[in-house]
Amino acid sequence: MNIEILREYCIAKEDTEECFPFDEETLVFKVNGKMYALVSLSGDFSVNLKCDPERAIALREKYSAITPGYHMNKSF
Repeated sequence: MNIEILREYCIAKEDTEECFPFDEETLVFKVNGKMYALVSLSGDFSVNLKCDPERAIALREKYSAITPGYHMNKSF
């Protein structure tokens, strides 16, 4: 996957908007004003996705490429 494919996928979702609320290098996708994906446009391609905490644990156990984004976790 790359940024173009991810962007097309995200903006195809109903009520999705894209913006740069933090800086010129962090692309954010929102639904109804709530962030669900952050993508850095600099450095290696990576995406930070909002996910149910229990599902996130299961996904990390199954896929080694998935790492936690502690700055996105509201329970810490």
